[in-house]
Order: sequence, then structure tokens, then C-alpha cells
Amino acid sequence: MNSVNLIGKAAIISGAGSGIGRATARAFASAGAAVMCLDIDRGGAEETAQIITSADGRALARQCDVSQEPDVQAAARAARSAFGAIHVLVNAAANNDPNGSVLDISPADWSRVFAVNVMGAYLMSRAVLPAMIAAGGGSIIHIASQLGRVGAPARAAYCASKGAVIQLTKAMAVDHAAQNIRVNSLSPGAVETPRLVMRFGDMETARRLAGPKHLLNRLGQPEEIAQAALFLASDAASFMTGADMLVDGGYTAT
Repeated sequence: MNSVNLIGKAAIISGAGSGIGRATARAFASAGAAVMCLDIDRGGAEETAQIITSADGRALARQCDVSQEPDVQAAARAARSAFGAIHVLVNAAANNDPNGSVLDISPADWSRVFAVNVMGAYLMSRAVLPAMIAAGGGSIIHIASQLGRVGAPARAAYCASKGAVIQLTKAMAVDHAAQNIRVNSLSPGAVETPRLVMRFGDMETARRLAGPKHLLNRLGQPEEIAQAALFLASDAASFMTGADMLVDGGYTAT
């Protein structure tokens, strides 16, 4: 049986400055990967890299706006130069999308949600795929959401963008299977991250209001999502591509 490790692998993780991205970077480094930590928040990315290196892991940090192609291409070049190859990409960058129906959300806010969630995944994949193909294959993981499968009040832009990410995953899996590139999406339920505090005001309110929407009657932890990402990145998931892995505490089961 294949073990769940990333020994000898190099990974790029966007959105690594906090939340799910940070937890994933830490899990990957603990599993043996060299990690490039990207975030629009330079300080957050550097803090994540410092956490990893202080635990004897290998990590670099770089500021990157995933919606801007020059930033993304420069980050991919830097990772390949530092690590020699790129084997794993995790697209975990996210912005603080506003609540609202299509009547409430401005075109600018709508476009920004798609610029980060969808354009960002596209640009990062486009930048990293040549190096991944040159390395003989790899794994791309798009962080989607359970709300890419079901609707939610006042979340029109987010639901639409995450649905697009799930479909992008399937199309990319079809296009790149012959190059030994596996492409999967990972759809968490509500997870205790700074984004949840932004939406609910504080974590206790988030737990009280959002926790019961999940069959497990609680919110997820970033580390739980990171472990699922680690599985998808590793050879233990060698027969998985084009799939959307739900780690949603049973949110979509009813």
C-alpha cells in the first residue's frame, strides 16, 4: 500500500498565510515536502514559512496575488529555481467575498471573487503545469467548497465560483491525465479560519450558527482539511483524478 508522505517532493501552496493554506503547508512539510508558501499577505506567508523551518522543515515565502499573471509566473519560476522541480500545487487562496444576492453584489465585487477563486486557480495551474510535466507528473488540488454543490443564502458569487472550480477540476483532469497529472478538488464545509470570523463577527457565533448545519454538529478544523489535501497530493491517491472530495462534516448529506 502506498504511504501518505511527500518525501522528495516540492509543493506550491497559495493562500498559505493563514487558515487552510497554512495548515496544508505545515502538513506537507511534516510529510517531507519542500514548500513554497504564497499569499497576498507577505507577513502571513513569511510566518508560515518560519513555523515550518523552525520545525526543521524546508519552506520559502513569497508575496503573490493569484489574480495577477506576472505575480504567479514569477512565483512559479522562483519555486522551480529553488527546488529544482514542482510536484504538487494547492490552490487555496481566497478573498473575503461579500454577502449578497446578484441584486446586492456589485459587478466589481463579483469579478474579484471570480478573479481569486477561478482565475487564480487557472493562472496558478497554467504557470506550474510545464514544470510538473517536466518532472514526470504530479498532483493539483483546487480548494473548492461544499457550496460549490449546494446553494446558500446571500452567497451567489461564492457558490458560483466554487462550482466553476469543481468543473475546472474535471476538465483539467481530462486534459492532463496522459501527462501523469492528477487534478482533484477538495470541498470543505465551514472551517474555523479567519474568514469565518469575518463572516460571523466572532468564532463563538460561527460555531453556534454554522456548526449545527453539519451532521457532526461542529465546524471543521484547518488541520482536518490539510490531512485530506495531503492524501490527495500523495501517491496514496494515485488512482484519484477528476474527483471532488467532500470533507464537510455531513453538510451536503441531507
